[in-house]
Amino acid sequence: MILTGKNIFKSYKKNGEKSLEILKDISLEIEKNKITIIVGASGAGKSTLLHVLSGLDTIDSGEIILSGKDIVNISDEKLSDFRNKHIGFIFQFHHLLPEFTAAENVAIVKMISGTSKKDALKDANELLTSVGLEDRINHKPAELSGGEQQRVAVARAIINNPDIIFADEPTGNLDSRNSEILNELFIKLKEEKGATFLIVTHNPGLVKIADRVLEMKDGKVLDK
Repeated sequence: MILTGKNIFKSYKKNGEKSLEILKDISLEIEKNKITIIVGASGAGKSTLLHVLSGLDTIDSGEIILSGKDIVNISDEKLSDFRNKHIGFIFQFHHLLPEFTAAENVAIVKMISGTSKKDALKDANELLTSVGLEDRINHKPAELSGGEQQRVAVARAIINNPDIIFADEPTGNLDSRNSEILNELFIKLKEEKGATFLIVTHNPGLVKIADRVLEMKDGKVLDK
């Protein structure tokens, strides 16, 4: 298993009110080289679960082991370094830097991990070509369509060959055709690069490509 969570609890306090429990004693295992999908109603805690499993948010109690590493009892500095090297994240909104080209947006992740700008851009260009954006490498986000921007975001997420890619509603802002392109890209990355995905989605097309579907309901996770 690439990821194991045990007895995870997470709650939030609002304006001094009683804590609202979002994640309730969740335990799960995510298998390597698989596409695992999490579905459930809005407000069920799916995004919160994704954020804590990827180290973007903390938990109240429990255990999270990712690639053999305890990411709960670790310093912020070490966790940031671990995320950069081992985790990819694709958001519903691509969060590309507007002043950078597509290649620069992808390369910056590699540069943060210590790769030279020249080598990072070379890798970024090759990766963008592999996702069908060879003619858009030097375009800035404003010059790209929504589907193209999201493919740049996917390239950015996988540039460091992460152990796992987390995706939160990755097709949420795309039309049906661009959603299909992204779904096909996820399958390609799994088959050709051995990529592992944990994806939160409402998209039935994305659910169809899953190796495993989990349903989140009332703060708990069940196999669907």
